[in-house]
Amino acid sequence: MISNPVLDQSLATSIQRQKVCEIVGSTYSEENWQDWQWQMRHRLTKLEHFEKLLRLTSAEAEGLMIATDKFAVAVTPYFASLFDPENANCPLRIQVIPKQEEIIVSPTDMVDPCGEDDDSPVPGLVHRYPDRVLLLALDSCAAYCRYCTRSRLVSQGEMNPIKRRLDAIIAYLEEHTEVRDVLISGGDPLLMSNEVLDNLLGRLRGIAHIEFVRIGSRVPCFLPQRITPELVKVLRKHRVWLSVHFCHVQELTPEVAQACDLLADGGIPLGCQTVLLKGVNDSEQALKNLFHGLLKLRVRPYYLYQCDPVVGTAHLRTSIQTGLDLISKLRGHTTGYAVPTYVIDAPGGGGKVPIQPETLIAYENGQGLLHNWEGKTFTYIDTVE
Repeated sequence: MISNPVLDQSLATSIQRQKVCEIVGSTYSEENWQDWQWQMRHRLTKLEHFEKLLRLTSAEAEGLMIATDKFAVAVTPYFASLFDPENANCPLRIQVIPKQEEIIVSPTDMVDPCGEDDDSPVPGLVHRYPDRVLLLALDSCAAYCRYCTRSRLVSQGEMNPIKRRLDAIIAYLEEHTEVRDVLISGGDPLLMSNEVLDNLLGRLRGIAHIEFVRIGSRVPCFLPQRITPELVKVLRKHRVWLSVHFCHVQELTPEVAQACDLLADGGIPLGCQTVLLKGVNDSEQALKNLFHGLLKLRVRPYYLYQCDPVVGTAHLRTSIQTGLDLISKLRGHTTGYAVPTYVIDAPGGGGKVPIQPETLIAYENGQGLLHNWEGKTFTYIDTVE
């Protein structure tokens, strides 16, 4: 008899789920597991949690001991159940389990690599681009990525609750009529209750010149149980676009597929922002597997980010050349929808800069010399009017 890999995976996941629940002092039940608030209350946060779940390396154990003084550790039971307990190179572990290398500060590391603090006219709002703003809704996440761009703010408890900042933010947006696009991020906005989120979106939609509202979230990856019909109803009501964050194909579980189906069927446009990470997805096959898997879930790969030079993340960053090579190996070799734009968020506040291999070799006297994915050259001649 041919084994069914889906059934085998489900059995392994069930065993791992029970183990995770025992570690956090709870009894496994499907009702608990599907309750996103139960997931949040029972996150793994301590060295002793991970010692019982994983065969930790000395670098991971040391990282967990020093993390409390640097950047919080928290992993939902759901996401922890996906770890390979024997393999420290598990791409999911690498993203959320700290390592000793986080104490190493590279000369190029920056506390605020994107220069957001300098472009913040009121607390909780970043206004860098002429027609769009970033609204930081809260400072908590379902799990904490070790390469977090906003580790200076996220999980630090220094951001006031959104309701205390919202009046000033709304007043600023009402005054600045050039703003047509609002991206809500944080922290993770989808951790707000449906009622609070509905109120926030309603106030933004009440501003006549706001045309486009987006939410950036990793909840569909870390906590797919949060994606409920009630939440989708709120997002649909306010015509929200959702930017999700996935970095490896192993994150695309049946639970994630169900969450994405709810969102897509509910009319929520989905785009994915992926961070290029050493040891996680820095190979052609890893990216191709991820991007193909996302398309199956009706999620469009949108950005591939060069990892920001956040303090203590040098061990997770690749070179720019690695990113260029990977995009070259994707462009023309797979579906165009599966090839995101490779970008660097220019350090110091320069904004997102698209990075790509040279394709327009020369352009003179109305003739463009083009370099395609096979390395061949072609000529395009402008139409003479």
